[in-house]
Amino acid sequence: MKHPKPLYTQHRRIEFVDTDVSGNIHFSRFFIFMETAEHELLRSLGTTVHLEEEDRTIGWPRVDARCRYVQPVRFGDELEIRVFVDRQGAKSMSYRFEFHCRGALAAEGKMSSVCCVLGDNGGLEAIPIPETIAEKLRRAATPAGSEVRS
Repeated sequence: MKHPKPLYTQHRRIEFVDTDVSGNIHFSRFFIFMETAEHELLRSLGTTVHLEEEDRTIGWPRVDARCRYVQPVRFGDELEIRVFVDRQGAKSMSYRFEFHCRGALAAEGKMSSVCCVLGDNGGLEAIPIPETIAEKLRRAATPAGSEVRS
């Protein structure tokens, strides 16, 4: 489900720790920024990626993550990270991310997670997204929903 308006927008200044020897952002940082933006989106909706509900621990392990790099981002630049919901399934979520810098698209990424319960033995079992969370995500993803900003 693609909407022209992001569900969440985050601004992030590129720090020295984010860069490689050339002063450009290290490719791996985009994955950290996607995960951080997802966490903040969920917090803004009153939930989290790791929660206790009905005496069980629920988490969202990744099943797919990718990023396409369009232009360099440098130390000191400010990124605008836009989060969109591409698909909300019964047990999974797929997000799309746009990274804008200096008024242009710098990178775009995708990440998919499955809602799971952590078993007593440490294993994971996919479960339907709890209705309280699913409803918050559906409401936020509707075109009439308002954008959440940080």
